[in-house]
Amino acid sequence: MLDRLEGFDGLDSSGLNMDGSVWIGTDFNKLWLKAEAERSAGQSSGRAEVLWSHAVAAFWDLQTGVRHDFGGGPSRQWAVLGVQGITPYWFNVEAAVYVGAAGRTAARARGEYTVRITQRAILTPEVEVNAYGKSDLARGIGTGFSDARLGLRLRYEIRREFAPYIGITWARKLGQTATLARQQNAARSERQIVAGVRLWF
Repeated sequence: MLDRLEGFDGLDSSGLNMDGSVWIGTDFNKLWLKAEAERSAGQSSGRAEVLWSHAVAAFWDLQTGVRHDFGGGPSRQWAVLGVQGITPYWFNVEAAVYVGAAGRTAARARGEYTVRITQRAILTPEVEVNAYGKSDLARGIGTGFSDARLGLRLRYEIRREFAPYIGITWARKLGQTATLARQQNAARSERQIVAGVRLWF
């Protein structure tokens, strides 16, 4: 699934975003490849994960594997342990902890909810939060909660496999990461208008 293939435009930047995943396996065991990337001002950044996923309860999978961060400074590699599933009231949730070289640790949580306005028009609010256990000055990351992102997208399913959408996102750097951004005269928050397509193969 290519969950997001979109262009974005904000006060401080514009460019392209991609967020997709592919899996192979059964209901109980899957091999996942997940990737997110952003291209802006001639620079690319993002991450890729390869995860082994095992069902541990109804609607919940335990996942373990590796993550690779690229762009925005030196590349970083992490070991991953996380969960993915659906909570009561049908919130889609992903949460993971990461352990990297030189004593680096991180955590990430992401949730989204699907609101069917009609059989074809679907509104999807989402939230994502990241935190780090150790500063990484080369990548502009401080200790503690580093950033939060809110999004709201309205898509129209021409077919389930093809759904164009429009939306708005708001991102904010937090804590020591925001302090580092201020010291570098970089934006600490940004609101963006997005438009793209969701593809399912």
